[in-house]
This record gives sequence, structure tokens and C-alpha cells, in this order.
Amino acid sequence: MNEFLEGKIKAVYVRYLSAAFGSALITSIYSVVDMAMVGQYQGSDGTAALAVVAPIWNIIYSFGLLMGIGGSVLFSTVKGRKKSTAEIEDDYFTAAVIGSIILAIFSWVGLILFEQPLLQVFGASEALMPLAQQYLLPVKFVLPLFLFNQMLAAFLRNDGSPRLATTAILAGGVFNMFADYLFVFTLDLGIFGAGLATAIGSGISFLLLLTHFLTKKNTLIIRKPTNILKKLKEITVVGFSTFFVDVAMGIITILFNRQIMRYLGTDALSIYGVIVNISTFVQCCAYSVGQAAQPIISVNFGARQGNRIRETLKYALGSAGFFSLFWMVLSLAMPLLLIKVFMEPSQEIIRMAPTIIRSYSLSFIFLPFNIFATYYFQAVMKPKAAFVISITRGLVISGSLIFLLPTVFSPSSLWLVMPITELLTAIGGVLLMKRYTDQLPNQSGIKEAKKKEGLFSS
Repeated sequence: MNEFLEGKIKAVYVRYLSAAFGSALITSIYSVVDMAMVGQYQGSDGTAALAVVAPIWNIIYSFGLLMGIGGSVLFSTVKGRKKSTAEIEDDYFTAAVIGSIILAIFSWVGLILFEQPLLQVFGASEALMPLAQQYLLPVKFVLPLFLFNQMLAAFLRNDGSPRLATTAILAGGVFNMFADYLFVFTLDLGIFGAGLATAIGSGISFLLLLTHFLTKKNTLIIRKPTNILKKLKEITVVGFSTFFVDVAMGIITILFNRQIMRYLGTDALSIYGVIVNISTFVQCCAYSVGQAAQPIISVNFGARQGNRIRETLKYALGSAGFFSLFWMVLSLAMPLLLIKVFMEPSQEIIRMAPTIIRSYSLSFIFLPFNIFATYYFQAVMKPKAAFVISITRGLVISGSLIFLLPTVFSPSSLWLVMPITELLTAIGGVLLMKRYTDQLPNQSGIKEAKKKEGLFSS
């Protein structure tokens, strides 16, 4: 933890950002490569089928982030306080592991027992249902691993092993890319092969993440926890906003799927499937900023190092701004290139796609900031602010506009739902971030504050 409290902020942040970016990017590649391969093999129906499956990934990953981010924020915050003990830190890790097991069992059983009804709710038609089920068949065997990978990667970053977390996710992602081509095209397994490659890739990542526990750097220990229910509640409260970001994406995807099929048809849904994957890349870039800054901010918040938090915030906002501009400009400039990566488009899709992608991509200018804001509020122990941002962005505004805009204006106004949502959320996020950042202690007041808290004596 000394590097968080004493190291040069820029160097530490850049190291953690590079690791987190690689990890987040490769996580998104699982679904992106699957959609690209399946779209090229089976056309727009394959792309639309994976758009139907997308909410399942959102739910599974969100459970992993709930336990991983919530537990690791508390783990790092208590480490930053001189009065913390290893037992307290380990209690949060143990509680996160127990919570992950419970959620994994719940998700696993739910998908096995209710696969078809769930896919119907997510927008599957009779034509898309068989394709979605073929993809999920191998995935169901290893479903808990996707959740555990998210949880363990978060703790490894907070335990000083960001590179191992990245290497593990990278190894699974690279395997997935090569195996996708082998299984889908060479072995002619189609959409089933894409699911098989994804399933095996998750297993590779999981095994590599476990090697952290064999290293000398490891401080994560599972022990009999005290007040397990209390700690699970604390983890849930702190991690809920990050959890809801992904859950909300799943909910919004379901609502979009249903509204698109109601007003615009399968071609529009296949284009939206591409947008979901582009948006996944943008979100993963935002996750990397939050995951890089969160351990530094959490530890320094526990140590009351306000100026170090402000410096970290400066670099994080700069990174978020770069990703915002990159993805918006790319989407505005080359919408058909993005479409052709994921499918062999028909003439109708070529006609429709540029307007749809350009309209939706206006949201990318605000999306990275809004996601980072939830990480920041969690790291400075303001879970209510993080909750307000995530629930407003993920459900209240976007959910209302999905139903309102096509009714009041036209079906094509669906593509403006997220730009309007992200803009309104960003305004609120800026105001809350300024308020809580202004409340952080100045460096000059640290010793006095620590004396009052009894954290050390001069």
C-alpha cells in the first residue's frame, strides 16, 4: 500500500490504468469477437441472436462487480487507516467470496431452469431462439466463472497485482479470439463454436487468477469472518452502483430490443447489436479509468490524503475525456466500417446504419465520465451519490425515454435516448463530484486530523 500513499501519483495511476485497460478491453472482446465471427458466419440473424443474449452477460458481470468492487473498496479503505487489522481486511475478502458463491448459484440455477422464458423476455423471436440457445449451451457449464473472474480481478488490483489480473483476462481473451475462428469456421460449428470458445476462455482466466494466491505478494486470506451478514450488507451498499451500471445496461438492452422489434424490425435490431458491442468497448474504457483510480483513491481516503485524491482525479478525468472523444469521433466518421466488422450487411442495413450509429454515438461524449463518477463516489465512501448517478442514468431517465420518445415523436427517436440520458446524468455528476471533492481534507490538515482520530501520535 506504500505506493498508493507515498508513490508518485502519475506513475502509479498510469501503471494501474494500463493494467486495468487491458483487462477491461479483453473482457469486452469476448462478446465483440463472438458477434463479429457469428455475424460473418450466419449473417444478421446471428448478430441479432447475440444481441438477445447480451443482457445475460450484463447480469453476470454485474454480480461479479457487486462483490468485487464493493469488497475491494472496503478492503483498501481499511488498509489505508493505520488502525486497521489484517483480520478486518480479510473479513471483507471472505465475505465477498461467500457472496459471489451465493450469486453464482442463483444465476446458474436461474439460467438452467428458465432459459427460454428469459430469452423471450430479452427479445428473442421464434427465428432467433434456436441460435441464442446454441450459443448458451457450452456457456451454461461454466457460468459461475464469469462472475468469479470479475470479483477476483478487482481484489487483485487492490492487492497490488494489477498486471496478473490483466494477464489472466488477456490470456482468456486471446484464446477466445483464435478459438472463435477455429470453432466457428474451421470446424464449422457456427454460433455454438463461439459459445464454446468463450466458455473455455473463461476457464483459462480463472485458473491464472488463482495463481495470485501462490505468490508472496498475496495478502488475501479466507478466514472465518465475523458479522458476515453485516459485511455483506456493507459490500452490497458500496458496490451497488457499479453493479447497477451493468444491470441497467441489461435492462436497457431488453427494452431497446423489444421497442426496436415493435417499431423498426430485425435489421434495426442487428444494427443495435453492433451498437451494444461498440458501447461495451466504451464502457470498458470507462471501467479501466475507474478501476485504475479506485484503489489509489480508496487507500488515500482511508489515510485522509485529500490532495493525493485530487491529483488522481485530475488524471482520471483526463483519461475519461480522451476515451470520450476517441469513440465518438470514430463512430461519427466510420459507421459502416464498424458495421462491416460485425456482419456482412445487406443493402438495407447499409442504408440505415450510418444515421443510427451517428445518432446513438453522441452519448459516448458523456458515458465515460458518468461511469467513472460511480467509481469515484464509491471510493470516497459516498454510496448514495453513486446510487443516484447509476439509477438515474440506468433506469429512470433512459427507461422513461425509451417509451416516451417513439410515442411522442417517431420510432427513429429511439436512437437519441442515450445521448439525452448521458447529458442529463453528466450535469448531475459534475455538481456532486465538485461538492464532495471540495469536502476532502487539505494536505496541511492531515496530521491534525489523524491526531484527533488517534491514528498516530506525533
